[in-house]
Formats: sequence, structure tokens, C-alpha cells
Amino acid sequence: METSHLVSDVVEVVWAVIVQVAHFIPLPSVGVGGGIEARETVEFLPLVKLTAAFVAGLAGIFGLGLAITAKKFAVEMDPRIEHVKEVLANAHCGACGYAGCSSYAEAVVTDPSVPVNLCAPGGDKCAEAVARITGKVAEKTEPKIARLFCQGGAAESTRRFKYEGVMDCRAAIIAAGGDKTCIYGCLGYGSCARACPFSAITMSDDNLPVVDPDRCTACGKCVSTCPKMVLELGPMASQVVVSCHSKDKGPVVRKGCRVGCIACGTCVKTCPYEAITLENNLARIDFSKCQVCGLCVRKCPTQAIRDYLPERETAYITDKCNGCTICQKVCPVNAASGEIKKKHHIDESRCIGCGICVVKCPKKAIIGTFRASRKSPVPMETAGVA
Repeated sequence: METSHLVSDVVEVVWAVIVQVAHFIPLPSVGVGGGIEARETVEFLPLVKLTAAFVAGLAGIFGLGLAITAKKFAVEMDPRIEHVKEVLANAHCGACGYAGCSSYAEAVVTDPSVPVNLCAPGGDKCAEAVARITGKVAEKTEPKIARLFCQGGAAESTRRFKYEGVMDCRAAIIAAGGDKTCIYGCLGYGSCARACPFSAITMSDDNLPVVDPDRCTACGKCVSTCPKMVLELGPMASQVVVSCHSKDKGPVVRKGCRVGCIACGTCVKTCPYEAITLENNLARIDFSKCQVCGLCVRKCPTQAIRDYLPERETAYITDKCNGCTICQKVCPVNAASGEIKKKHHIDESRCIGCGICVVKCPKKAIIGTFRASRKSPVPMETAGVA
């Protein structure tokens, strides 16, 4: 109501000024006996001055009205919003769930329920900075990365037909769901690579996306772009994954791809931590149970399970060993041996560096694997290991 009254007052003032100005403009008399005085010439300069003065007056009046309105109804912005915007990654990737960095900055400052760690590209440092500005608590988050759940590149998979359209996965899927025999597999036309705002994805010679862990910020752009949903965000520490998305039965998978999961169950039987299950003809790893030992990788007959961990070093038994023989009992490849109550040794030709013996050793006498390296022989904490 106050706004409408103010606008009407401004309009009345402007109209009054127009009426007053109109009295000073000489107008010819029109009608019977009007007595129009005709001129052969028009004085241009006075006319321009009068017009300019009139327009300037109107502009000043309207400007004054707008300034008064803006000042009266101005909404004060919390200065912390600008400070938050400055510390964000400003990638406008949408990983936070908001339309842009400005929207997230406003939300995290004004809404107590919005956490400070939603800026994936900014990482923990950004979250800590936002926490200092907003007075909230920055909780540590586990780093994530985009993983490709498909290994069926051009050399390992077959095509149903030859696609000659736009080289884009979203365009290719319009043609009968894509040209790939496996309806769940990566089409390989690089939509994810083009969508990545950090240039973290490149296409391999086999037409499969390769994610650079040093560049990936887990923003999720590639995940939302992929029409086949073969890209997923997962914990970076989970280095062993079933790199397949097919839910077809084994014989169907074999016809379309040589490296697909055939749901044979070998990995389920092999896993010493019961971290793998079969669901809908597909093996899935429970990352909360997986200890990244890599045994399932070696046992998989189709190599559908991928190990992102660099080559594991072989285990080494130190002088702390008391000859309890536990390492012999738990070693899945019989690489540990020795007599009871005497120092044992590891056969490096057999050891796969899985680290199970490191976890099980009561004396912490085994080093050399990714769980306890020789440079820093302190075993990693491994939840879920009995």
C-alpha cells in the first residue's frame, strides 16, 4: 500500500510540472476567429533549449522518485555473503545444489541448516574459510572422485549398427538407445569430457573417458551429463570397483562385451571381508567393508573389476616377529612361511601386497604394503577387519 501511494504522489508531481511548463509554451489559437499568426521561419536554438530543459526536468523528477523509492524499500545485504563468494571456487558447476556460487553464498549465510562444505571444487580449505565467515562448524568430508563403471571400449565391445550422427552421447542415444550392443555401456562420444568444467576428463584411444584424479573435483557435471549413467561419484579411497553397469545375464553380456560382469560369483567367494554381493546380475562392492586388498581383481575371469591403486609392494617381516604363524594362516596366496616361535619370511614372488597379514599381525611386525610402507611402518586403521 505504501508503495502504491508513493508512486501516485510522484505521478501527481510530474503532472503538475508538465502543466506548469505547458503555460510557458506559446501555442497557436485554433478555431473560428483564432487568429493564427504564421511564421516563415522557426528559431531552432531556442526550441532545442526548451525541449532539453523539459526532458531534463522530467528525468530529474523521475530519478528523484526512483531514488526515494529505492532508499525506502532497500533490502540490506549481509556483508558476509560477499566474503563467502570471494572464498568459493566460483566455478558455477552446480555441485552444491544451487543455481550458482552467489545463490549458495546467500544460502549458507542466511540459512543455519545449509552446511559449509558443499563447494566440492573448493575442498576442505574452502569449507574452513566459509565456516570462519559464517561462524559454523566445518566437518571433514571424504574426498570423492568420478569413476567410470564400464571398460567396454571400441576394442572390447560390439556395436549394433553404425552411427553417423552428431558425435555426442546425448544425440546418439536418440537413435534407438545408442549404437552399442550393451545397452548399459558407455557410448564413447565424449559428452562428459566436454561437460567437465575442469578439463579432468579425456577420451582414450579406445573411446572411453579417462578421469584425471588430480583435476577432478567431484562436481558431478559429468555424472548428470552421461545419458547412460556409467559415471558415478565415489570415495577416492575406494580404489577397487566393479567397472561394469550391465544388469543382463552372463551369456548376454559375453555377446556384447569381453570385460563385462557375468555375475559368476567368484568375487563374492574370494572376498575375505564379505564386501561383495550380487544384485540384478551385477557384482557390487560395499565400500564400507572393502579393505582394498585386490584379491577379487585377480580372481575375476572377465577382468570386470578394476584396481585404481598403484602396484602394491610386497610385504616384509621385521625382527618384531615372534613366530605366531598367524600370517601363514591368513595369507590368501601362501606367501608367508616359517617355523613356530621363529621369525617368518615372505616369498616376494607370491606376495600380492594385499595387506591382510599386516592387519592381522598382533605384533605389527609386517610392513611393505600400502597399509604399512617400509618408509613409514605404521599400519593403517582398517575398520571392519576381524
